[in-house]
Amino acid sequence: MTRALPHRASIITVSPYHLLSPFRRWWLPLCLCALCAALQFTGLRDTWRFDRDLIDTGHWWLLLSGNFVHLNTNHLLMNLLGVGVIAMLVWHYLNAVQWMLCLVVSALAVGAGLYFRDPDLNYYVGLSGALHGLLLAGLVMEVVRYPKSGWILMIAVIGKLGFEQWQGAVPGSEWAVGGKVVVNSHLYGAIAGLAVGAVFATTRKRTPDPSSET
Repeated sequence: MTRALPHRASIITVSPYHLLSPFRRWWLPLCLCALCAALQFTGLRDTWRFDRDLIDTGHWWLLLSGNFVHLNTNHLLMNLLGVGVIAMLVWHYLNAVQWMLCLVVSALAVGAGLYFRDPDLNYYVGLSGALHGLLLAGLVMEVVRYPKSGWILMIAVIGKLGFEQWQGAVPGSEWAVGGKVVVNSHLYGAIAGLAVGAVFATTRKRTPDPSSET
């Protein structure tokens, strides 16, 4: 009588596609973190920051680029932590192209909002405004799929934004970053993220599977 060989398909059928799947999901947030870190440690903060005088002379790209440089290392690390939190919470709802579109729209909304609605602001750096846009776009998709948890998180973020408009920066945040927190940047980014998320939610033919690859 012959003995059946043990089944080894689970070992021999593992493909490079599956081995690389974690990187495929996280490549965009990792690249975003790497970009911000590279700009910070190569001394490009003053070159890339939102600078009203330069924008007035035609340097319009600073409306976008100012989002990707930071005041100091603490400021950078706090925003990179924010990227990680967003990636863990809601990154699976949209694909890389959608996230890139949301990032650009949110960052431009921050720059344009500060330029046109905050005329007394001369300089600005930081990703936090655009991060609010990414978070709100993801939470719109969370509301569509899981309304209970989605609305809880959405209300919490909107409550934070309302507090900032009423009382200013969240206590301790300015001490942590070592500078003034421009709370209006959070509002402008959040509004843009809500709008982009709403467009994605209404145009999507089916709700994505959270376990699917993006």
